[in-house]
Amino acid sequence: MDDDLSTLDRCVNDVGRIDGIATWLDVVRDAAGMRAAFVAGVIDDAWVVCALLDDLGLGFQPGSRLTASSLAGLKPWAKPCHWGVERTESRLEVPIVLASGRLFGMLCVLDSISNGLPEPRVVAVVSRIAALIAAQLDLQTRRAQHHTPSPSRGPADGVGESRERFIAVLAHDLKNPLHAVLANGDLLERKLTDPALAAAASRIKTNARRMSSLVDDVLDSARGHLGGGIGLTLSDERNIEAGLNEVVQELQDAQPDRKIVADFQIGRPVRCDIRRLQQLASNLLGNALAHGRATSPITITAMTDHQDLVLQVWNAGEPIPPDYLGRIFEPFWRPGGGNSQTGLGLGLHICAAIVRAHGGRIAVTSTAEQGTEITARFPLGAARPASHDTFPPLDAPARASHANT
Repeated sequence: MDDDLSTLDRCVNDVGRIDGIATWLDVVRDAAGMRAAFVAGVIDDAWVVCALLDDLGLGFQPGSRLTASSLAGLKPWAKPCHWGVERTESRLEVPIVLASGRLFGMLCVLDSISNGLPEPRVVAVVSRIAALIAAQLDLQTRRAQHHTPSPSRGPADGVGESRERFIAVLAHDLKNPLHAVLANGDLLERKLTDPALAAAASRIKTNARRMSSLVDDVLDSARGHLGGGIGLTLSDERNIEAGLNEVVQELQDAQPDRKIVADFQIGRPVRCDIRRLQQLASNLLGNALAHGRATSPITITAMTDHQDLVLQVWNAGEPIPPDYLGRIFEPFWRPGGGNSQTGLGLGLHICAAIVRAHGGRIAVTSTAEQGTEITARFPLGAARPASHDTFPPLDAPARASHANT
């Protein structure tokens, strides 16, 4: 039994070292429309949770053993199949099979309520991500066999190849179906006369947009780590204020109970990628709405000085602890481990990449008295070519400048 325990512990450690495992679980959970996802490793008939995202309150932790009573309140736990996909109206299990043909375990997505039998496209997405997990585990094994240090984060060829495959999975298996869901939700919302059904169609659109945003964030991050960087389409924009006002209105419509105060005074054309500038403003406002005091307004300002376009977003609320200020632009990072409902932890990381792609800089200040303010500065001169912009290595993230700006 001691050998079994050590092997199970090793399974937990191996999965925990996979870069972005929480993101992969969030993607499969959203794709399946279920509230919990986890990787379970197997030795004989003993199953152990290796990694999970859980909004059901299952009480699992990495290292928890699964038994028939582990999933109380759900449909009875059937012993996970060893070689095939098992799907019910509240659970989907896909095997994680290593290159040697050995079953490592299962990628499981589940809920406490019936969501209908998972569609084939959902099964395909989850199956491909299970294959990516297996590829990462195989890569760790090869490194160990060659006595090569296995950094948890880095640009090794095998990791890069796996990320390329991950990009393909997301782009082809998620983006196109999401566009179809969004278009049909919009059609239903316009055609339905029953208010309850129209509201349901609106919720479909909202969730499709959220999933599309998550996929876009992961795609941007993955492309950056592969060296492609944040791509820019630069032009001399003469009406940036209109583009920023569109972002403010969209977020205000989504959260009508919150107040957003906008003040834009941009007195000259600015060479930039307006779409990326809107993405930056949206991410910063979304972050402020998520973490700011609900009873206080959020403010966004943009103006030009002699050298820069300066965009600032401010919110009141609990300050960011000083030890965290230098980490908020790291990928997949959230204070105190984060809450899966707040997103993937990529929004501010991508903001920093957008600013750097324009040759600018970004900084944050946060105190109880003055609130939290993020300032992005874009030089009014020509931006650095997009091909030169890459994300920093994951073990050497961009650090926030603490200088006053």
